Amino acid sequence: MTSTDIVDPAVAAEWLRRWDAQQEHYIPDRELRFTVIGDVLSDTLGQHSSPTVLDLGCGPGSLAARLVERVPAAHFVGIDTDPLLLAFARATAPSSVRFVEARLGVPGWADTAGVTGKIQAAVSTTALHWLSAEALGQLYRDLADLIEPGGVFIDGDHFAEAKPRLRELQRLVRHRHETRAGVKANEDWDQWWDAVEAEETFADLLAQRRERAVPAHDHGIGPDLETHVELLQQAGFREIGAVWQSGDDRVLVAVR
Repeated sequence: MTSTDIVDPAVAAEWLRRWDAQQEHYIPDRELRFTVIGDVLSDTLGQHSSPTVLDLGCGPGSLAARLVERVPAAHFVGIDTDPLLLAFARATAPSSVRFVEARLGVPGWADTAGVTGKIQAAVSTTALHWLSAEALGQLYRDLADLIEPGGVFIDGDHFAEAKPRLRELQRLVRHRHETRAGVKANEDWDQWWDAVEAEETFADLLAQRRERAVPAHDHGIGPDLETHVELLQQAGFREIGAVWQSGDDRVLVAVR
């Protein structure tokens, strides 16, 4: 990490505040989703004195920062491919969280991230929907190898139904929920990134994003729920299901 990777904590905190607000533009129940993930994680890890948890597609560290409070004994490793978001995470998250750069879903991503030995859990939130089914399959197989028996993978994200009419109704319900919650006026995804790219102080980090060809994340819904479940089953997870749902927003848990 060089000096150009370092962002002033106060500056990063303000951009993280704006990040959380723009995420709520699409996910009014985001804090409840975080709480549910914390409930599952704390229950699963209650008997472990020093568990390891991966935060997949951690972005600027919003989830890990909250989970540290729920499971203070855990060692968290945040993994993302975006150097700018990782810089925000390193500047704002607790020092107990280690952040590393690696591209999820490609062979060897765990080695690149320095993940060795067994882990007890992996979590993610609104990050894996941009992966293809092929990349998800690779990721889930790798997680099945990494997570010890009884451990969990917890993913909070938009999971679409395969049937077209149900998918339409999911989107309708979500959009109307966003309107009723009063979050549609929040800064959205494109506006947040336009503002970041206009900041001259982030020029070096933005150049690194371009050099690494960081994927253009979006809020489209990726593979449907049935595909996720099938891929997790094929990878070797023994119990898979949603423990919480609001429209198409689910917390999906897979038990190893």
